Amino acid sequence: MKKNSNPMAGKAPAASARVAAAEEAFRANDELLAALETTTNGLDEEQIDDRLHRDGLNEVTHEKPPHWTLQLLLAFKNPFIVVLLVLAGVELGTDRSDLTGPIIIGAMVAISVGLNFFQEFRSSQAAEKLKAMVRNTATVTRKASDGHSEQIEVPVVELVTGDIVHLAAGDMVPADLRLLSAKDLFISQAILTGESLPVEKAAPTRVESAGNLGNPLDLPTVCYMGTNTISGTASAVVVATGKRTYLGSLAHSMSGQRVQTSFDRGVNSVSWLLIRFMLVMVPVVFLINGFDKHNWTEAFLFALSVAVGLTPEMLPLIVTANLSKGALAMSKRKVVVKRLNAIQNFGAMDVLCTDKTGTLTLDKIVLERHLDLDGEESDEALEFGYINSRFQTGLKNLMDKAVLEHRDLEAAAMRYRVVDEIPFDFQRRRMSVVVSDGRGEHLLICKGAVEEMLSICAYTKVGDVIEPLTDERRSEIKAMTRRLNEDGLRVLVVAIQRQPQHDRPYSVADENGLIAVGCLAFLDPPKDSAATAIRALHQHGVAVKVITGDNEAVTRKICREVGLDVTHSVQGRDIEPLDDAALDALVSRVVVFAKMSPLQKARVVRSLQRLGHTVGFLGDGINDAPALHDADVGISVDTATDIAKESADIILLEKNLMVLEEGVLEGRVTFGNIMKYIKMTASSNFGNVFSVLVASAFLPFLPMLPLQILVQNLLYDISQLSIPFDRMDEEYLRKPRKWDAGDIGRFMFWIGPVSSIFDITTFWLMWHYFGANSKAHQSLFQSGWFIEGLLSQTLIVHMIRTRRVPFVQSVAAAPVLGLTIAIIVAGMLIPFSALGAKIGMVPLPPMYFAWLAVTLVSYCVLTQLMKVIYIRRYGKWL
Repeated sequence: MKKNSNPMAGKAPAASARVAAAEEAFRANDELLAALETTTNGLDEEQIDDRLHRDGLNEVTHEKPPHWTLQLLLAFKNPFIVVLLVLAGVELGTDRSDLTGPIIIGAMVAISVGLNFFQEFRSSQAAEKLKAMVRNTATVTRKASDGHSEQIEVPVVELVTGDIVHLAAGDMVPADLRLLSAKDLFISQAILTGESLPVEKAAPTRVESAGNLGNPLDLPTVCYMGTNTISGTASAVVVATGKRTYLGSLAHSMSGQRVQTSFDRGVNSVSWLLIRFMLVMVPVVFLINGFDKHNWTEAFLFALSVAVGLTPEMLPLIVTANLSKGALAMSKRKVVVKRLNAIQNFGAMDVLCTDKTGTLTLDKIVLERHLDLDGEESDEALEFGYINSRFQTGLKNLMDKAVLEHRDLEAAAMRYRVVDEIPFDFQRRRMSVVVSDGRGEHLLICKGAVEEMLSICAYTKVGDVIEPLTDERRSEIKAMTRRLNEDGLRVLVVAIQRQPQHDRPYSVADENGLIAVGCLAFLDPPKDSAATAIRALHQHGVAVKVITGDNEAVTRKICREVGLDVTHSVQGRDIEPLDDAALDALVSRVVVFAKMSPLQKARVVRSLQRLGHTVGFLGDGINDAPALHDADVGISVDTATDIAKESADIILLEKNLMVLEEGVLEGRVTFGNIMKYIKMTASSNFGNVFSVLVASAFLPFLPMLPLQILVQNLLYDISQLSIPFDRMDEEYLRKPRKWDAGDIGRFMFWIGPVSSIFDITTFWLMWHYFGANSKAHQSLFQSGWFIEGLLSQTLIVHMIRTRRVPFVQSVAAAPVLGLTIAIIVAGMLIPFSALGAKIGMVPLPPMYFAWLAVTLVSYCVLTQLMKVIYIRRYGKWL
């Protein structure tokens, strides 16, 4: 398949696909081709059409956003929206002569639903643009209409089982393939396993059982859809296409309903707490007023208005506005927020699971050390390694490039001219070049894997001393390289041999009796920013765990360098047999998980969630998709595979861990501002209902008319609209924040009655001091409570927004100050306006405002005192 600038890669899928691949891995070629009803000459047009009809196109399932109409309907899927619509319908059916109430409620619903729909729709469209696919082709052998076979380019989507595919360097594997023949074939499975180095693939040399193979990605004869050809050539037969490939079955499992995140669970628990409270209190208010006033219609309308007042109808709007503001702030940091809820989950996240390759590391192999055989730094080993990599004519692998980029030794290399080379192959696991410096002798330089190199060496050279390679010395060298391996380094041995100049070609037989001069150690090094970012996350209460498909030694080395605790590490095979209880116990203490399959990664995420954690997962490969899908907040990057981006909630345009810390803080600001509204509303509403119950018990008239309650509620809600623009105190941002319905209920019962105390003192003043103690003067009473109730509710914004002393130790943001002052002024003016007269209010005497000032100051002082007591008792405020 031709090189693709935006490849969609693949990773390990479902069990059925794994078994199928394993079954085909070691079949004899003739037997396999017969089973697939194909030949090396390819398929004819009729066979291709039949298989396309049977199996469908060779494309994976993509989760696409729902149609905009369905997205709009889903925006109504909120319990408060439903309650408000029901209340509006009941009020409309009860009293059609006055549409003010239903119109006010309808406006609240329209604003909330509209804003939520707009942001979600816009985000999904942006994400779709990120996933634009490039049309790919593959080289196949097929039979032409005249019966002759020919190699042609066909669209990847038109491949079928039994097609004969040809691979070359730079091609992406277009389907799941079983190799028929291969020469020097290296396949990059980094997108599957996280391993930076390509793996060797070869056609089967004998028939054997694959039943005992653990990881299907270790099958040497199978190439998986989405992986890339680094070097070599191959012919292979397609054994699975579309959703039956590893990639396809995994992608299919990722589509459909996502699990509920901590945000979803939190909003639902709080919503139903408030709804249950409303369902209990509203009938009580209705019955008290009905029996006391003997006007059941008026009592019903009043109870209905109380229900509207108790419903935090602005919660969807406040939540959406907070999340949208957070998404906007994140976009300025090159972060695309696909799902708004993920902003808050960022703030609640207390465990971040991350892949290693490209996240903690540079995703680039570098030469870390060049040593002699005693383990000391050696420029000689580096120079010989450089000449070997410089003069080889084949496709240079990542380690060759690392050697050439480590230091510029071109001046030394230019003293030589290439004479011959012995290419790399899988059996020898080494390659040699032969060079001449014009002095009448050839220099053979060989580098390769440790075991294979030591088997062809007869001598060692340290400095100017050349000694025979004894068994004891060979063991010492192996022990040294093993220590390097345990440090996460990949090691190649370099050896040389000088021979008299001759004209015959060199062969593998010449790789014998060599002099080992040293070794080269390679590493995918950590990013400079990784350790700083991890420290910052730890300081903000976020633990970091590494879950990777890479090997354990390399992972431990990198994790140690970036400051993670590697005391406990496990591999995928260690957790595979564990039940959930045993896994939970293991996961709680382990930081490093290596050699993990995709489903094992997702299982660790779910285990952490069972332990009560809010889990983020950062990954960019297909093998990360299940974990991204199951995490509370899935984070991917713009360069990730399409399936990873589909599974993610947040897409980073730059793979920078520092952005995650900013996201965490932005999420906590968002969550804090949401909690401000909920706690303000819950406590204020509880206090109001308590006041209504007291007033209904002794007043011969309604303490406030239904329409007055709606207007007061609307003004209060408007004062809350600036909350998303408020700041949070620094100490609030230091640790993760989670939903706690029990805390909200407790807060409501502690703080709510404080406002009721001053409501009752206002009742007493209006009744005894201002003489509003009969139906003839009920408008004066209602006007007095309207203003006091509105102003106390508005002031509670400043009292609850901080655990500090408001206006002294913590001042609200300018939008909050401005809007609350505006509402206070508007509220005091309403009784003197035409609107006030229309809704049954009358002007208040000047002395009322003097008593109002005393009441409000006393209310603030008592609330601050209760705040101190509450924090001392429960250790938290918001």
